[in-house]
Amino acid sequence: MLSSDDKKKYMQLAIEQAKTAEKQGEVPIGAVIVDPDGQVIGKGYNRRELDEDATQHAEMIAIKEACKHLGMWRLIDCSLFVTLEPCPMCAGAIINARIKDVYFGALDPKAGAAGSVIDLFAVEKFNHHPRVIRGLFKEQSSQMLKDFFRAIRQKQKLTKLQQDGSQKD
Repeated sequence: MLSSDDKKKYMQLAIEQAKTAEKQGEVPIGAVIVDPDGQVIGKGYNRRELDEDATQHAEMIAIKEACKHLGMWRLIDCSLFVTLEPCPMCAGAIINARIKDVYFGALDPKAGAAGSVIDLFAVEKFNHHPRVIRGLFKEQSSQMLKDFFRAIRQKQKLTKLQQDGSQKD
């Protein structure tokens, strides 16, 4: 059983992964997978733009790394820490990998599959239902995303102003 301090530590590691994504121009989302002994066995950050691959979400990368580390696809009794509520694709992978606990920070009102838009973890017909803990480091996770998208909008606005100015010449 993970202590409160352990959970904070692992979520901080996920936030560090998100910051790595942001430095590379990616949406700042990070994930960490921990085995029952508390060892980090998988980590990842969003790499969709870098890899030009729609499946390169933080959770997917962390799951692949954890499976490789364990030498199996079942991540039974493992915990996932992620800065943003998983999307449907990632929720499906979490269910298939049999991850025990999912801790996430920010809600995703556009694509959240842990209750915000749909709750795939609660579908009775699925053979696995992870325990979901919402809102761990919610403010910090949300603020990173808000700041990232605000900077993009400001850059787009500046580019448009520059284009409009050059067209007047």
